[in-house]
Amino acid sequence: MSDGIKKITLRNGKVRYRTVIDVGRDAEGKRKQLTITKDTRTEVRDERARIQHQRNAGTFVAPNKLTVSDLVDTWLTTATRDVELATKRSYEDAMRYVRTHLGGKRLQELTEEDVEALIDWMLTSARRRGGKAGTGVGVRTVSLTLGRLRAALNLAVRRQLVARNVAEHVTIPRAARKDDKANKKKYVPWTQEEVQQFLAHVASDRLHAVWLLSLIGLRPAEVAGLRWIDLDLDAGILKVETTRTMVAGVVVEKDAKSGAGERGLPLPEIVSKALKAFRKRQAKEQLAAGEGWHASGRVACDELGAAVKTDWLRRRAYKAMETAEVRKVRLYDARHACLSWMANNGVPDVVVSAWAGHADLGFTKRIYVHSDPQALRAGSDKLGELLG
Repeated sequence: MSDGIKKITLRNGKVRYRTVIDVGRDAEGKRKQLTITKDTRTEVRDERARIQHQRNAGTFVAPNKLTVSDLVDTWLTTATRDVELATKRSYEDAMRYVRTHLGGKRLQELTEEDVEALIDWMLTSARRRGGKAGTGVGVRTVSLTLGRLRAALNLAVRRQLVARNVAEHVTIPRAARKDDKANKKKYVPWTQEEVQQFLAHVASDRLHAVWLLSLIGLRPAEVAGLRWIDLDLDAGILKVETTRTMVAGVVVEKDAKSGAGERGLPLPEIVSKALKAFRKRQAKEQLAAGEGWHASGRVACDELGAAVKTDWLRRRAYKAMETAEVRKVRLYDARHACLSWMANNGVPDVVVSAWAGHADLGFTKRIYVHSDPQALRAGSDKLGELLG
């Protein structure tokens, strides 16, 4: 009885054995077949049995000619179907390193060693912008790329394009993480004294109310996106509902960062007064500008009423810090200062997290709340009471 294996003679006279096996159907329902050619009949029989076993177990992966770049294209199409522009851009940026270093490699030939080589290349010489070309990029960038590559390979496994995810167990070297932590610039938010010094200087500044918004914990994009219709100054309530930021050089206006990000905040009296004064000032500026006025409806706007971007706010904030002779910090650090001060002065953690617009209380405490010398002194005093 024939076993379906044929003996063939090649042009050079070499004898080999071949058979054809069904391996499923394509997207149109047509039967797909795989040709097995080996040096001996036994090898062909064993390979056929292996494939039949994997088909029955649902683990068979048919050979294909897809490259890593082909997978990146497929994954990006799937992963960015329902995400914001900023997220889409971050995925594309992360995968750009994969395309550059591994894009032309056959997907089914990709190995753990290849992924490790990608990591080493990124840590040593992958930079093309944002610093000296030919040097390494940061560990955070490497981690994001590795995470996206793992996700793409998981998709390939689910679609039976590869047998396993070769990036699953690849890690960033511990030495690289240690060096990155040692070299990372530590951002220290303002102390209470620095906040008060800055506010005393900008009390007469046109953007006094805007700086107060940063100092009560709003993100820069939330400050830039805030509209007068989001404020009820009689009731002293501010609603955070929109943001305005830059993504790949394009201004993006959207809803708040998350469900928790959409929040209503009761305003301190000093902030309400400053906002009322700023609204009156804008009314005078509108009269002076006449037809040149841009009716953006934004709280943070230029002298002609046009909406501003976060980099516009940042430049003016840095100038104000310089003239106030206070330590230069990021606008985001003003947010850190606010949340740290609240946490260190008895405001419950859950309230601090809700004020920040976070759904994860642990994230607020881990990232935004910094102990200060005054808080440590209070701890020392309590210990003194304990120890007598």
